[in-house]
Amino acid sequence: MQILITGGAGYIGSTVASACEDAGHQVVILDDFSTGRREFIGERTLYEGDIADSTLLDRIFTEQSIDAVVHCAAKIIVPESVSEPLAYYENNVSKTVTLLEGLQRNGVHRFLFSSSASIYAPDENFVVTEASPLQPGSPYARTKFMVEMVLEDFTKASDVRVLSLRYFNPIGTDPKLRSGQQLERPSHVLAKLLEAWVNHETFTVTGVDWPTRDGSGIRDFIHVWDLAKAHVAALEGFDKATADGPYQVFNIGTGNGVTVKELAASFEAISGDPLKIQEGPSRPGDVAGVYTVSSKAKDVLGWEAQLSEQDAVRDAIAWLPVRKEILGY
Repeated sequence: MQILITGGAGYIGSTVASACEDAGHQVVILDDFSTGRREFIGERTLYEGDIADSTLLDRIFTEQSIDAVVHCAAKIIVPESVSEPLAYYENNVSKTVTLLEGLQRNGVHRFLFSSSASIYAPDENFVVTEASPLQPGSPYARTKFMVEMVLEDFTKASDVRVLSLRYFNPIGTDPKLRSGQQLERPSHVLAKLLEAWVNHETFTVTGVDWPTRDGSGIRDFIHVWDLAKAHVAALEGFDKATADGPYQVFNIGTGNGVTVKELAASFEAISGDPLKIQEGPSRPGDVAGVYTVSSKAKDVLGWEAQLSEQDAVRDAIAWLPVRKEILGY
C-alpha cells in the first residue's frame, strides 16, 4: 500500500511511518513542521505544507497513488487547549474537514484517524471499552470527539470508510531509535520524568487526590512502537474491519492500568537512580484517567500490545543521547 501520513514528521507519525515501511508499505509524508522534524523524514517522499491547503492536497493525490490516509496531525497539549481553545478547534476540527473534502474530491476511500481515549467518561473502576460512555474533559479531548462525530456522519454520506484508533497514553521510542520524542520540553509524564532525571530536578506528580489506589492519575501507558504496529494492523485489515460498517472505532492500549506514581517507580528501577519527587495540584484539563479492557483490536485486527511500560522507559532513556546527536538537545 501507499500511505499518506499527515503529521508524519512528528513523534507518533514518524514512528508509524517506520512501522509501515518495516511491513513493506510505501510512505508519503505531509507535515508543516510546526512541531515535526526534518531529521525524521529520511528518504521518504515529503510534501511540506498545511493539511487545509486544498491545492496541495489535490497535488499530492494527483502525483501519488494513495491507498489510505493516516491522520496524525493535531495539536495535543491539554493545558494549552484550555487557554487557547479556538486554536485547537481550528487546527484539529476545521482543518480535518478540509482534509476530508480533499479525500472525497480525489477518490481516496480509506481514512485512519488518530483519536484519543481522553474522550471517555470517567468510570469508577477506570476501565472502558469502545461502548463506554463518552464525556471529553478538555477542549483537546472535545476536538477529538467532534472529529469522530464528523467522521461517522461523513461515512454515511460518502464512499469514505474510517477507522478511529483511540490512543491511550503513548510513551517510549522506536526501539531502533530512528525517531522519538522531538520536543525539547514535552508535557507528558514520561518526558517529565526524563527531564527531572537528566537535570537532577524534582519530578512533580500533578494531582494526588484522584480516587485511585495511590491518589495519582491512572493511565494505560502503551509503547509507541506497539501503537505504530496497531496502525499497520489496521491498514492491512482495513477492508475486513469495515465490512460490518464504514465507521469503526478501536481502543489501542495494553489493558493494564498504571498510576503515575507506579510509572515513577518503574523509572527508578530501570534507570537505577532514585528520583526527587513532590506532589502538586492537577493541571487544567486533567482527569483521573482510564484504561481499556477491550479485546476488539485483537479479535478484529489481530493486534495486541507486546511491550511493557518498563520497555518504554528503557527505550526512552536510550533515545536521549541519540536525540542530542540528531536534534542538538
